[in-house]
Amino acid sequence: MRNLKKLLLLCMILNCRVATYGQQTKSDTVKKLNVADTLKKDLFTAPDTVRRLRSKGWALIPPAVLVAYGASNFFFKPVRNLDKSIYNDINEDHPNFRHHPENFFQYTPVALVYGLNLVGIHGKNTFIDRTMIFVMAEGMMTLSTFSLKKISHRLRPDGSDYKSFPSGHTANAFLGAEFMAQELGDKSIGYSAVGYSFATATGILRMFNRDHWFSDVVAGAGFGILSTKAAYLLYPYVRNRLFKKGREKGEGRTRQEELRKKERTNSTLLIPTYQPGYLGLQFAMEF
Repeated sequence: MRNLKKLLLLCMILNCRVATYGQQTKSDTVKKLNVADTLKKDLFTAPDTVRRLRSKGWALIPPAVLVAYGASNFFFKPVRNLDKSIYNDINEDHPNFRHHPENFFQYTPVALVYGLNLVGIHGKNTFIDRTMIFVMAEGMMTLSTFSLKKISHRLRPDGSDYKSFPSGHTANAFLGAEFMAQELGDKSIGYSAVGYSFATATGILRMFNRDHWFSDVVAGAGFGILSTKAAYLLYPYVRNRLFKKGREKGEGRTRQEELRKKERTNSTLLIPTYQPGYLGLQFAMEF
């Protein structure tokens, strides 16, 4: 039971990471917009640049530490002993626990971001930019976690298979929590707290259902946060470069069209004419 209390304390510390590494809150008046105006603003507004990750490269350090701790179970016996101790405490106190709300909790933060957007609470990026960032983060997270599951070949606590490390559910949940913190954290730290609460609950439930060891969950949280932060760090460079090329091509076409139009506008014709008894000039202009 003592180790279970330690587990809950560690999870609370992990959840408090929002306050330590989150963004500073700003007072903001939420304007209620109808769904049509909201979609129009998000879908059809394409600024020349997107905001970069506010906390820059050092923000990658905390999630990297979580990944390192999770991976250390393969090399350090004390980490494995803590995993087994926490597992034994859960098994002793909740031997028949079989509930899986984490299957839904892992998607809740992302669903909240898009749902709140529909009622007029906007994130810091447009719908297209936000979605592209999310897709990039999901791609990095999925590639890293599923590759490691095959490479690590770690047996799950329930003995069902050898895909225990790292926890994919937890990685997905913390990816969504960081995504919510990045998009809405400036409006209120409450949004970040809600997202990370669902993510932390997901990790705890994965252990209570004997699907993962504690170190699997910690590593999964690290991979999720790291993937989102990396996507926010890299996407502006990719997006701005692509749009810069598009603008240059568009400007080139516009200049060519203006020149052709000017040439057509300035096409004039002056022809001398002769009629019996007088001389004259015939003038013509092409519009």
